[in-house]
Amino acid sequence: MFLTDLLKPKTIAYAHCDLPCGVYDPEQARIEAESCYKIIEKYNASSDDQFKTRAIVIKEERAELAKHHIDVLWSDYFKPEHVQKYPEITELCWKAAKQCSKVKGSLDIGEAKTLLDMIDKIADVWTKAGGPTATRMPKAAAARA
Repeated sequence: MFLTDLLKPKTIAYAHCDLPCGVYDPEQARIEAESCYKIIEKYNASSDDQFKTRAIVIKEERAELAKHHIDVLWSDYFKPEHVQKYPEITELCWKAAKQCSKVKGSLDIGEAKTLLDMIDKIADVWTKAGGPTATRMPKAAAARA
């Protein structure tokens, strides 16, 4: 038997940051969605083909990250008691994840705006479900760290 076998964990936990850290916030998805919106604006204002190509690649990455953050909220933060109290959260998260795919494959700024609106609705439920209290550090505590 090797020392590595003794030190190897019996159970491996998986989370968005591999701890799990307990930090779940729709603002992460919103920042990525805002990036998509702004990238589409800049794409439409540009005549530089090289810039436009880069913009598409970056927008697709940001849309995928927004989808990831929505999926993490849905699968790791929202518990059965949240779903019971706020049954709309299931459909909101599912539709928002689908909307991320639309934004990823589109240059329609309306699709990006729709995604932002959906994330805002998720944030409303997250707030009602105690998200800020459960997952955010008080500002004074963060400043002392």
